Formats: sequence, structure tokens, C-alpha cells
Amino acid sequence: MTELSDRQKALLKAIVEEYIESADPVGSEVIERKYDLGVSPATIRIEMGKLTEMGYLRQIHTSAGRTPTSMGMRVYINELMKEKQLPVTAEVSIKEKLMSNRAKEERLLKEAVTALASRLDMLGLVRDDNGQVYYAGAANILDWPEFYDIDVARFVLSLFDENPMLSEIIGKAVGPDPIHILFGEELGYEDLLPTGFVFTRYEFVPVNPGVAGKGGVIGVIGPARMNFALVLPYVKYVRNLVCEAMRV
Repeated sequence: MTELSDRQKALLKAIVEEYIESADPVGSEVIERKYDLGVSPATIRIEMGKLTEMGYLRQIHTSAGRTPTSMGMRVYINELMKEKQLPVTAEVSIKEKLMSNRAKEERLLKEAVTALASRLDMLGLVRDDNGQVYYAGAANILDWPEFYDIDVARFVLSLFDENPMLSEIIGKAVGPDPIHILFGEELGYEDLLPTGFVFTRYEFVPVNPGVAGKGGVIGVIGPARMNFALVLPYVKYVRNLVCEAMRV
């Protein structure tokens, strides 16, 4: 991966954040008007061309603006993005609902995915280690332009009928990182190209040695341009609450 200059990082950050907000390809004139990068319009266009050549941006049509690739998004998430602080009111509300259902695992997990779905306007899901799937907010994804394409929406929703395919996708979320981000363009299915997945594992070690440990994966499905600065802290917070509530 080519090392980016500070100017290129600032430009990539601006393009990603503008794309997250608008869902439209980003042109140099938008960056010039809305972001103070301290360079000329000509320089912006030149640097956008370089970022495209390096694989961080794509240009679908010659006259169109740019959109970030999955590689560009990963650089943004790992190096340029600052996670947002969750509102205290949201934390308290979610915790109260989850802890009130801590005695029943199924109700707890259903409340967890409902919290993610409602707070992020996405599809929240859990898949436990026994293969049981819980999800909420299926209708939410239809509000995003990426899912106006009926083939894309149908494919995503069919994942819950085709459990092996969902398991295959979740199975790609491996490695030491606590949070796993998958982009549709990396998964090999054309109808998943505009989608993004965020998964994290929940598990706990029982206090009582006679009780078997439990675990699974919790996360959200939405557009590839989801607001990761907000999505990641919500997913982490709900995961931590599930682990706390399941501790017996």
C-alpha cells in the first residue's frame, strides 16, 4: 500500500466524509467549496487523480466525481476517523432495556439487535455459536439509496433464509481485531457491492464452573458508506452490555 502524504490524507478524509453524508460521487468543486484544504482547485483535481490511480478512490464515469473504494474506506477508518462519543441518554436507555432482559438469553439478544437497528437505522443481527439468528430493522435498509435496487435489497434479506451464506460471510470476519468490517466489493457477490458489514464477537466465561460458556457474533448490515464513527462505538457498547448481562 502506497504511503499517503498529509495532503492526500486530508483530501481522502474529506471525500469519504462527504460521500458518507451525500451518497453521491464527490467532485473537486465540492471539496473546494466545503473544505479548507489550503490548496488550489487544480491541485485538488491532481491529487484526486493520484488517489484514484493508487486504488483509494474510483471514478465510475469520466465526467463524474469520485467515491472511496474499500481500501480508501479502511484507511479512513484506521487512520483518519475519530470515533464519536455516544450520548449518555442513549447509553442509559440501551443499558436499562438490556439489563431488564438479562435473565432470558433470547430476549436479551433480541433487545440488543433492536437497539442497534433503531439507533443506527440499519439491520441489526446476532448469530450465536449454535447457529441461531436474531435480527431486527430489516425495513430500515430500504431507506438507504444503496438498497433502492431491488436485487441488492432482496439479496441482503435472503441471507436470513440462506443461513449457510450468512455463515460464510460472518466466517470472513476473522483475526485478532475486536471489530471486523467487511465491504461488499470484497465478498465476491455482485449484489452485495454497495453493502457494508460490521461484526464483533460476544462471549463470556461463566462464574459458575458448572455452566457452559456462550458466545456468538453481533453487528449490523448497512451501506458501505455507513457512518463508521458512530456505528463502531454503538456496536462495541451493545456487545459489552451483552457480555455483562450474560455473565452468570
